[in-house]
Amino acid sequence: MTRVVFAGTPAFSVPCLQALLDADAFDVVGVVSQPDRRAGRGMRLTPSPVRQAAVDAGIDVITPERLLKDGELERTALAWLQDKRPDVLVVVAFGMILPKAWLDAPRIAPLNVHASLLPRWRGAAPIERALLAGDDKTGVCIMKMEEGLDTGPVYASREMAITDSTRGRDLWASLSTLGAELLLETLPAIVSGELAPEPQADEGVTYAKKIRNEERIIDWHQPAASVDRLVRCFSPRPGARTRYDNRWLKVIAGQVLSDRSDAGAGSIVSLDRGLDIACGDGVLYRLSEVQPEGRKAMAAEDFLRGASLARGDCLG
Repeated sequence: MTRVVFAGTPAFSVPCLQALLDADAFDVVGVVSQPDRRAGRGMRLTPSPVRQAAVDAGIDVITPERLLKDGELERTALAWLQDKRPDVLVVVAFGMILPKAWLDAPRIAPLNVHASLLPRWRGAAPIERALLAGDDKTGVCIMKMEEGLDTGPVYASREMAITDSTRGRDLWASLSTLGAELLLETLPAIVSGELAPEPQADEGVTYAKKIRNEERIIDWHQPAASVDRLVRCFSPRPGARTRYDNRWLKVIAGQVLSDRSDAGAGSIVSLDRGLDIACGDGVLYRLSEVQPEGRKAMAAEDFLRGASLARGDCLG
């Protein structure tokens, strides 16, 4: 039976972990995740989804604060890994850079399930960057890890379409499932040596930088299609947002209209069937679901009943 140590943190990683736990050919001997973080209204310390899944399955799990330095904590974590004698280290959205000693620890290979079609969108936020860039497809890769940032050779990949209605939440869920399926399909051949990785192409390399909070603020000077991609990317959480009456308004859902206007970018053109806003290219974008600051998400019509907004007012 193949001994596996799994490293991951968010809910995106859990299907891969669960697939390994359910498979008879693999023995998950340990799990590494990021430390508990404060979350929720009470800001209570909350375990990551991966840590919780490991605890529920009775798997030994560690949550190191860091791995790159050479202190006692780092040496203890490395000793834990080496003591597990893993054949394979499987990494899925762990969120920390692994030092060379960790990559050298597994007998066969350190593997990464990466949510893009490498070499496009190496880095921290491949799903969001693919959506924001207007890519018409994305996918998952099973990559052999090396010290470079997602530069390792690829064992297998599988793609899926991004449509004009794809939302970030749905894409996360679909790619998470796709990654688990591809991992189970390819891992036996990797372990047996039947499948060798292929180097990534030198052309088409892009980097998916971590999303900054300010990138979620809607710039109404952008074309309506770009505004729509931003809204869909961050829907429903953490949400794209705009300003009105010195307060924040999250935009949960909307649509690009065929109508055009010569009103200034961000101007309210109509409040009849939602909140129609003029974008930088003159095309209107209709807000259909919003969340006012400190309140629950609601239909735009319900929001307008209590909001002091009128045609000609400007958002942003």
